[in-house]
Amino acid sequence: MPLALLALAIGAFGIGTTEFVIMGLLPEVAGTFDVSIPTAGYLVSGYALGVMLGAPLMTILGTKISRKRMLMLLMGLFIVGNVLSAVAPVFGLMLAGRVVASLAHGAFFGIGSVVAADLVAPEKKAGAIAMMFTGLTVANVVGVPIGTLIGQQVSWRATFFVVAALGVLGLLGVAKLVPDMPKAEGVRLRHEIAAFRNVQVLLAMAMTVLGFGGVFAAITYITPMMTNVAGYADTSVTWLLVLFGLGMVTGNLIGGRFADRALMPLLYVSLSGLALVLALFTMAAHDKTASAAMIFLIGALGFATVPPLQKRVLDQAAGAPTLASAVNIGAFNLGNALSAWLGGIVIAAGLGYTAPNWVGAVLAAAAVVLAIVSSALERRTNAGSRIVAGGVPEPVRASAVHH
Repeated sequence: MPLALLALAIGAFGIGTTEFVIMGLLPEVAGTFDVSIPTAGYLVSGYALGVMLGAPLMTILGTKISRKRMLMLLMGLFIVGNVLSAVAPVFGLMLAGRVVASLAHGAFFGIGSVVAADLVAPEKKAGAIAMMFTGLTVANVVGVPIGTLIGQQVSWRATFFVVAALGVLGLLGVAKLVPDMPKAEGVRLRHEIAAFRNVQVLLAMAMTVLGFGGVFAAITYITPMMTNVAGYADTSVTWLLVLFGLGMVTGNLIGGRFADRALMPLLYVSLSGLALVLALFTMAAHDKTASAAMIFLIGALGFATVPPLQKRVLDQAAGAPTLASAVNIGAFNLGNALSAWLGGIVIAAGLGYTAPNWVGAVLAAAAVVLAIVSSALERRTNAGSRIVAGGVPEPVRASAVHH
């Protein structure tokens, strides 16, 4: 794998750290600004909203310049946002810093996926994409726990300064290691938008929303579930999240390894397995050992879908993949927001802290259905192409249609 992928992975590590570390620092931030925990929670939802809006916006703005330069500009934006969060004197300014940093998220992963795929041979594209996303998954194992520890022992402001420093490292890595790849000739914004007319692109994005939504339906409410149902102490939640992160790393590597060989079968297995594990989690959550195993499997099965889904979008939008790739990153965050909302509804309805697992199971099962539909449509399209290519006489085709 080219060294340029290391630079992309470093950038992804910084982005992954800043996205998730705030969840462990909400009490400290709320105390500093004298706001409630729910109000401090806007720092999480505001970031997710910024990713969804920033992915297409920043990608569109970047259509006029080379991908390498755009990646550097995005890392610069990421640095500015985290420094702003670190020095913010009032809560509103910190929220603004979070949104600024989030604007870089979707476009960085979207454009980075295209660059990673272009750096390697066609049969290694999913592996290259997975290599970049390894930075995001490792962030949950290393970056988030360390960032949380720094925030609790030193200051949450110090955490965001460290994250900004990671952004500087990523920026230097992109500048030094990523080749100056010009934007594709002849590709215009209208071509990028036209990719969304492809039903396969839309189906892949819908699978992203539902599949990853299944993951975060459970993980969003993992703290009350593990402390109130499984019987873990509050201090154990950090290590349970590390276990989830290890599952993410494992799943991402598996997804990258097999997506180039058998993309759709991998999606069938990972999404079906995710639906089954989430359904079982409703019962396993009452046992400490079983619940820990389920958390690892949810991370592994959930992230095994990331490289194939991202590659699926790139393949189906091959003529103009950049915007579609970035929007698909926003789809992951849409899935997060949707599942968190639905999970909150079932808890508020009095169905208990394990109820979001059923929500996740239904979402993942729906993603399996979409995968089956996508494959069926693809087979039908390919069969039609073979008939046309085989030279079936026009009168025969016309007669068949007429009847």
